Amino acid sequence: MVEPERVKRLNGEPIRAGRYVLYWMQAAQRAFGNPALAFALALARERKLPVVVVFGLTPRYPEANLRHYAFMLGGLREVALTLAERGVRFSLRLGEPPQVALALARDAAALVVDRGYLRHQRAWRAEVAHKAPCAVFQVETEAVVPVELAYPKEAVSAAVLRRRIHPYLPRFLRPLPEGEPPVFAGDLELPGVEVEPKADLLAQLEIDRSVPPLNLRPGTEAARRRLELFISEKLERYHLDRNDPAKDGTSGLSPYLHFGQISPVEVALRVREVGGPGAEAFLEELIVRRELSFNFVLHNPRYDEFAGLPAWAQDTLRRHAGDPRPALYTPEELEEGRTHDSLWNAAQAELRASGKIHGYMRMYWGKQLLLWTQTPEEAFRLGLYLNNKYALDGRDPASYAGVGWCFGLHDRPFPERPVFGKVRPMTGASLRRKFEIRAYLARWERGRDGC
Repeated sequence: MVEPERVKRLNGEPIRAGRYVLYWMQAAQRAFGNPALAFALALARERKLPVVVVFGLTPRYPEANLRHYAFMLGGLREVALTLAERGVRFSLRLGEPPQVALALARDAAALVVDRGYLRHQRAWRAEVAHKAPCAVFQVETEAVVPVELAYPKEAVSAAVLRRRIHPYLPRFLRPLPEGEPPVFAGDLELPGVEVEPKADLLAQLEIDRSVPPLNLRPGTEAARRRLELFISEKLERYHLDRNDPAKDGTSGLSPYLHFGQISPVEVALRVREVGGPGAEAFLEELIVRRELSFNFVLHNPRYDEFAGLPAWAQDTLRRHAGDPRPALYTPEELEEGRTHDSLWNAAQAELRASGKIHGYMRMYWGKQLLLWTQTPEEAFRLGLYLNNKYALDGRDPASYAGVGWCFGLHDRPFPERPVFGKVRPMTGASLRRKFEIRAYLARWERGRDGC
């Protein structure tokens, strides 16, 4: 049973007579561990109706490019096959997602949608709720603890959210029963044109092709294999190795979580089974830190602007905007990793070639932009641009919170110094003292030419 706190009624229309229960899938791109699908199946069983899942594929998704579309479509092919095996019809439609959902809502008894936190995602759901002729239910699928239940306003730090989330974990950190549909929907006739998921959709889409796809297998099964590999090889030392760029003790699950290809509850339960200090540190990142980013973008309307940073951080950075910079680089030089700093260049090479930056290096990478751009506002914009363009998990709440942290978000003031003001600084010298950084440098200096 889906916890009632995950479910929100978005309009006042009734559950009516219809041909099917419609699940408009956008955020939770998976066939298992999906509370929105489970809720739709429960509604369908009550009414002895089939379930139809629709996904709206737009070539104009904000800031998305070939790298993102290739990974997403690979995962959706797996979703289509798995849902068919479960007797659930999957319909992939080209078009703006709200219009795709509304077209199939005409014959639906009810419409279920998973939750999105970014501005455009919320606007899509609001449009559908306003125009749909049937009841619309939103189900929270990507947070372990529903976001408003954990904290109903913007949290200033992880410590604030941690105190609120932990008491709820026994209720929400539990397996989701996987229901089956009462009526097979494979042969159901649907209005409009749907696209075969196996088709070469990438060739048909008019999208930004400047960033190449990655050789990374998408989908739920690939995510589960990566999870098991992480548990067997890295989890025990995660609390010791996660910040060391040379060791790369991280899970590699963020792209799968970003596209909703694996349930965060499933990941958390599996890690908790193992236990230990490494598991505790990982669950802090997966639950508290990740859901802090949901809280941020949901409650801060300027999450993607310099003006969305804490007032103290804006003030101190602006007061030091006129401080001399050690160097100024053009956006093109920074994007290509052509600075005097071999550490920063290696991090940018990793981002371009692998679609990620090691977490600790990413903090250094973001903070150095303050030193090499004319204003803190320009540094902030450039950090988001580069991250969202190249990171496979870019354009995510965690992206906006992570870049924001480099500029003081969810942090505290430090002793004042040039350029950074009271924002926490990071230096290349400190990185070299803490870690055996030569292995990281060698790996990504070699890979630079392939970016």
